[in-house]
Amino acid sequence: MCGRYCLYEDGNEELREIMDRTEGEFKTGEVFPTDKAPILIQQSGAITPQAVCGAFLASGERVSSFDARAETMPEKPLFRRSLTAMRCVIPSSGFFEWSHTGPKTKFQFNLPGSGILYMAGLYQDFGGERRFVIITTAANESMIEVHNRMPVVLGSAERDAWLGSWERTSEILQTVRPELVKEKKTLS
Repeated sequence: MCGRYCLYEDGNEELREIMDRTEGEFKTGEVFPTDKAPILIQQSGAITPQAVCGAFLASGERVSSFDARAETMPEKPLFRRSLTAMRCVIPSSGFFEWSHTGPKTKFQFNLPGSGILYMAGLYQDFGGERRFVIITTAANESMIEVHNRMPVVLGSAERDAWLGSWERTSEILQTVRPELVKEKKTLS
């Protein structure tokens, strides 16, 4: 679920500012699970963008996780520490999902009237490298006909709360996420 999302340089001033402030090289356009992309973390009381690779790695394993299920991540050793102390926000222009009924169709999902979509995430430091995952939850009505999971999409007001408040984090994970709009895309 939500293995790919998009990060476009044009169309949104807030997203452009985040990209301009991000140090290091990162992927734009269609971002794949292990690409390096900007994430937002809270560091010394300030929200800081960093270029970070996607997908967590488990110690001693070569298997990676590019998403974490909101319902089970508190129980999983791979995500537990990050949930309490290493939360991040993944800025994007939207995310992709493919229909699995009828002909395979690719859709891009966005917030209505917005050129930026924030997704809740976690990060870890592993083997000298920082990595991130996107948190997913049960799909809401705007998503369910395409897929039964969706990212935990954050409203602008929730972005800072996700990064800074453990109490608000729990509330966010237990509420239905905002309705999205979908647009059919060409397969790639």
